[in-house]
Amino acid sequence: MKKVRKLVEFSWDFGNINKNKSKHNVTEKEAEEVFFDENKQEYPDPKHSDREIRKIVAGKTRAGRLLFIVYTIRNSSIRVISARDLNKRKEADLYEKAA
Repeated sequence: MKKVRKLVEFSWDFGNINKNKSKHNVTEKEAEEVFFDENKQEYPDPKHSDREIRKIVAGKTRAGRLLFIVYTIRNSSIRVISARDLNKRKEADLYEKAA
């Protein structure tokens, strides 16, 4: 049986692309890869969802880098707000327990 992948579209704000690269050394390609990690973990982000619904995803890039990403859905596209290394032990434990 052939597995069909759902089409995923990303929308980038140029300020966030540059911010994530300069501040956290995360490229837009790396951030996008996390959404295709079969073991990724997604969580609501109610603390930061006052203007729009924000979510958190933690997952691995193809190179094995663990990333913590905050995002929202705008016009049916994923809009990455922040992307950084998953470096807090508590965050890493959540991902590793589920994998």
